[in-house]
Amino acid sequence: MTKAFVVGYPIAHSRSPLIHGHWLAEHGIAGTYERIDVAPERFPEFLRTLREKGFAGGNVTIPHKEAAFRLVDALTPRAEKIGAVNTVFFDADGRLWGDNTDAPGFIAHLDQSLGADWPERTGGTALVLGAGGAARAIVVGLLDRGLARIRVANRTHARAEALVALDPRRVAALDWADLPAALSGTGLLVNTTSLGMTGHGALDLDLTPLPATASVADIVYVPLETPLLAAARARGLAAVDGLGMLLHQAVPGFSKWFGVEPRVTPALRDRLVADLVGR
Repeated sequence: MTKAFVVGYPIAHSRSPLIHGHWLAEHGIAGTYERIDVAPERFPEFLRTLREKGFAGGNVTIPHKEAAFRLVDALTPRAEKIGAVNTVFFDADGRLWGDNTDAPGFIAHLDQSLGADWPERTGGTALVLGAGGAARAIVVGLLDRGLARIRVANRTHARAEALVALDPRRVAALDWADLPAALSGTGLLVNTTSLGMTGHGALDLDLTPLPATASVADIVYVPLETPLLAAARARGLAAVDGLGMLLHQAVPGFSKWFGVEPRVTPALRDRLVADLVGR
């Protein structure tokens, strides 16, 4: 029986078991996917003993992503760029690899939601709000997808500047105060901050300057319809919620551990939505 996991501290909130459990049942796979709560001081030992515990790999979440980046035997190119690991797996030689599937997960969700031609329709320009780990993964995904111009705005300008190093020709840092002026030349607006999340403040941003062809994405999925997305829909803009990124980022790991590439279907999404509403 193939075993996989999600590890974090705390971990009770994770919805990954619901996603992977759905796929295990859908494909009739005799496998398990479990939550494991591991304190930071015990995390190195946890990774070292994965093989002897019979795990094929698993997901890594807060606060262990940066530690996993340092501790694995090898890194995928995108994990190297992002500087954090959210998925681990063993190769044929028994080496533990670290990957980061947030970047392809975000892009796959855009493809599914907006159509594969969205980079052309948005003019190849994006404005990313926030400069944390999620923002870094999303900028890497947008660069890999071929966008020509990506601007990053953060209240602490130095953190936005740090993302410019990913590709100085295509990525630029922006002062938060310059956001209103920047919107008029933006084809895709992405919120990676916690603003708009339940229990946090709202993102106070007037979307009026955005072109009528622009799309707006928010990685927040609690609530599913954030004030930012509601404002986008009110303007008639394409709006992309954060739940799809959570679903799509799970695909590569499941494929590595269980040998089947699962699909993100309406049935899976409905199951997650029902769980969100029920909490």
